[in-house]
Amino acid sequence: MEKVIELLHQRMREHRQSDRPLCAFVYDLEHLRRHAARRIDSLPPSCRLFYAVKANSSRPILEALAGIVHGFEVASLGEIEKVRAVAPDIPIIFGGPGKTREEIEGAMRHNVSLIHVESEHELHKVAHIAAARGIQMPVLLRVNLRGPLPQATLAMAGRPTQFGIDEASLPDVIRIARQYESVRIEGFHLHSISNNLDHGQHLHLIDTYLDRLTGWIEQFGLTVTCLNVGGGIGVNYADLGRQFRWNDFAARLGPLLAAKCPPGVTVVFECGRYLTASCGYYAAEVIDLKENHGKKYAVIRGGTHHFRLPASWQHSHPFRIIPREEWAYPYPRMEWTDAAISVVGQLCTPKDVLAQDVPVPRVRIGDIVLFLYAGAYGWAISHHNFLSHPHPEHLYIGEDGQAFAYGGASRAERLG
Repeated sequence: MEKVIELLHQRMREHRQSDRPLCAFVYDLEHLRRHAARRIDSLPPSCRLFYAVKANSSRPILEALAGIVHGFEVASLGEIEKVRAVAPDIPIIFGGPGKTREEIEGAMRHNVSLIHVESEHELHKVAHIAAARGIQMPVLLRVNLRGPLPQATLAMAGRPTQFGIDEASLPDVIRIARQYESVRIEGFHLHSISNNLDHGQHLHLIDTYLDRLTGWIEQFGLTVTCLNVGGGIGVNYADLGRQFRWNDFAARLGPLLAAKCPPGVTVVFECGRYLTASCGYYAAEVIDLKENHGKKYAVIRGGTHHFRLPASWQHSHPFRIIPREEWAYPYPRMEWTDAAISVVGQLCTPKDVLAQDVPVPRVRIGDIVLFLYAGAYGWAISHHNFLSHPHPEHLYIGEDGQAFAYGGASRAERLG
């Protein structure tokens, strides 16, 4: 974090000259690479770790991960094209409901390794397009299991959702797939929950997946090469010191797979948030302090149109105050000490809230609110152009410790 704060102080000095409030995302790429590499190194040999691009699809993030992860998981043709722009040959797996013909054709054109088939209709569509191209497309059948499944922040299976093939319909879908020469079932995709913080529950989930896989192999006489267990490993935003116990999870995963995973099956993880959240920060200058009906608000330069995650998940996102000593104006600088503040943005809606009633020792107009663990599902899911406010800067600290700004198809500006 020291490198991040140093960079922010540099940008504050530069912004002071133009009298523009600071607002920026900052990413520590060396932290990202180190974090991802350690997770991969600890996995059993039969496992592969793919990065779920939806968490953060910026080019510098993809470039940093391309030489470390085993591949990328994508959910659109646009994401496929972003990956291929930085890694022409890396394995790609393509998931998500409602794939269009254009997307499926594009996936095949870009040589994706696997397509996750989400429905009977999608199976027909993939088979028809593959036949027209004269290829046999490897697929995984995404199954919405009947449960019971562990509890997590979000559930994609074990209940009615738009994701996957109802487990009760699986026999019919497998029968249809076998009628086509243009598709080949390589295995199953069973991503069922999201943001799970309990490593023991996650092991139990994978145990459940292995039982299902073994049963289906016997029931349908399948030769399976891949079990995709999805992502779903979470980030504890409420207590940053108590995260998913990855090392304990990986240590117990090896014996579980040795005991229950069928021979020749590769287990694939698709982690997004868990890989990128901790490398990113959202920094925004306090532009006003105000009190209404006994509640204190710090209004920042920015808001949920930049960093939508807190409002989307309805939590108070963790932050710290970075003091800024300069004050160049003739009028008083407002400040609070030992106050509980709610951090809000500039949008014309009471839902533009990033944190609520958080005690701080001191906050002043002109200080910087630095949100931690902002590297995933922040900018990527936000409604950037609402009210037409300026976009934040996007700053990256490279492996050499040097910073650069990125805002387009190339590295636009070296900093410092």
